[in-house]
Amino acid sequence: MKRYDFDELIDRRGTDCLKVDGMKKAYGVDDAVPMWVADMDFRTPDFVLEAIRQRCTHEILGYTFPSDNYYQSIVDWVTKRHHWKIEKEYLTFLPGVVPGLAHCLNAFTKPGDKVLIQTPVYMPFHWVPDNLHREVVNNYLFIEEGRFVMDFSSMEKEFNNGCKTMILCNPHNPGGRVWSPEELMQLSDLCEKYGVLVLSDEIHADLTLNGAVHTPFASLSEYAFQHTITLMAPSKTFNLAGLATSFSVIGNPALRSVFVNYLHATELNNGTIFAYVAAQAAYENGTDWVRQLTDYVWENVLLVRDFLSEQVPHIHPMIPDATYMVWLDCRELGMSQKELRHFFYQEAKVVMNDGTAFGPGGEGFMRMNLATPRSNVLRALEGIKCAFDKLGE
Repeated sequence: MKRYDFDELIDRRGTDCLKVDGMKKAYGVDDAVPMWVADMDFRTPDFVLEAIRQRCTHEILGYTFPSDNYYQSIVDWVTKRHHWKIEKEYLTFLPGVVPGLAHCLNAFTKPGDKVLIQTPVYMPFHWVPDNLHREVVNNYLFIEEGRFVMDFSSMEKEFNNGCKTMILCNPHNPGGRVWSPEELMQLSDLCEKYGVLVLSDEIHADLTLNGAVHTPFASLSEYAFQHTITLMAPSKTFNLAGLATSFSVIGNPALRSVFVNYLHATELNNGTIFAYVAAQAAYENGTDWVRQLTDYVWENVLLVRDFLSEQVPHIHPMIPDATYMVWLDCRELGMSQKELRHFFYQEAKVVMNDGTAFGPGGEGFMRMNLATPRSNVLRALEGIKCAFDKLGE
């Protein structure tokens, strides 16, 4: 078995990399450790790059379509990794999960309709429905014993008040929760009671940590299967964000027909040659890569947990079940959000996502990306410690 080197430092400067080259424009600094944008600083797997190189040996890059092998690679991956038996017919290519959410809202809702999200949550969950003139309904997550939990009582009130669409983040970003089957079943029961359509963003499904097991929401019940549009992609798992390789899984043929017709009408369901090639190569060859990657990320999580506990006890990381992000509770520092940004960006020289970008409930928090070599994590932690120590001077 090949061993992948996640300690390798790769200079991303000068590649139009948003995470590094875009940091100055976004945050006003260019000498900080970049731990914000949710992509990896690890080399894209060799089997993906080799598949792209091989395709380039044929020097015509004309119109293309997804092959049967492309579809089968997704079916096999989802079946084996997530124990969810899906069929080729359920799949539709998408240019991205966020565009997919927008397309779903356009296809299945109309301006003024209510859309429930569980905040704090991934920023586009707020932006996309709002920009499409849907009414965003915030269902706040609780924190219990250092983990996010769902507020089903509040959720039911919103469903009862006419909210018929929900965007689910499964696993949750930024909190890293892998929702349990029991939680998801309770959610499914509520959705069935009120006739709610669920758009389930499961882009982080492959990135489970420390033995956690992801449950696709649509796999839980017949209602969930018939009333869920699942959005997935190999992009987070294999560092392919620049290739646009997402897809939807829709078991209900009536829902699927509406969605496919919408995509056909707008010509939004066609991928590039390299999207298909990269996704297929990732799913056919990626098992060992993902195992080693998630083991490495978990060690980074433990490093952050232990370092902050010993050196900066006023910052409390929410330990994730999945993803490569850590949600940092910085409220004990007693800073305003503006002061918190200054503390990290200017004093600690670490750029992370501002918690308020994730909506209500994000005040006092920051999101830290740990898909980076351990030396970068240590550099960031030392910077945070240095800035923290100066507070007491």
